[in-house]
Amino acid sequence: MTTPIEFFFDLSSPWTCLAFHNIRPLAAEERAPITWRPILVGGVFNAVNQSVYASREDATGPKARHFGKSLKDWAAWSGVPMNFPSPHHPVRSVHAMRLCCALEDDQPALERFADAAFAAYFGDQRNLDDPEVLRAIADEAGFDGAALIAQSQSDAAKARLRANTDEVIERGGFGSPSIFVRGDDLYFGNDELPLVRRAIRVAQGRAEA
Repeated sequence: MTTPIEFFFDLSSPWTCLAFHNIRPLAAEERAPITWRPILVGGVFNAVNQSVYASREDATGPKARHFGKSLKDWAAWSGVPMNFPSPHHPVRSVHAMRLCCALEDDQPALERFADAAFAAYFGDQRNLDDPEVLRAIADEAGFDGAALIAQSQSDAAKARLRANTDEVIERGGFGSPSIFVRGDDLYFGNDELPLVRRAIRVAQGRAEA
């Protein structure tokens, strides 16, 4: 029995980068196929979670310091390079996420590009708001970068990004990553992946609810 997962994500989030890497072996172990769903997290924040902007204003307080430590600890535990924050943070991700939407119908291709883009931003501090950088990342990942950039600027890609963002808001999401198990069971962030595993096992009858 398989249990589907939907992973709504924005490439600009460091915790999403960690969750992207950590959920894949989990899903494989638990026989839970993942569908990758690109969103624009700024649109989610503007609609239902504006408090995130206020939290960014205090970059030196104890909570912010612990956030930085926790991120580094999780990155080390996950084996994921995390060269963060970069000079581009917080990056405007609309171009990158439209490109992801252009690939959404080819899920393996979307996963491959997302893997490369996460490494480029959180490992190499490359600017995901620059179409030329995105083209280069796509080329390096084995795509025709120029063609993919052109496709990402289509009305269809723009409409899909808006639709995905509206959908995750309507389903109760408030940030990235928003993870759904079996359609309506929402989990948020890298820290809740143990709960995702439990939810899959409950759905498959391998754990008690």
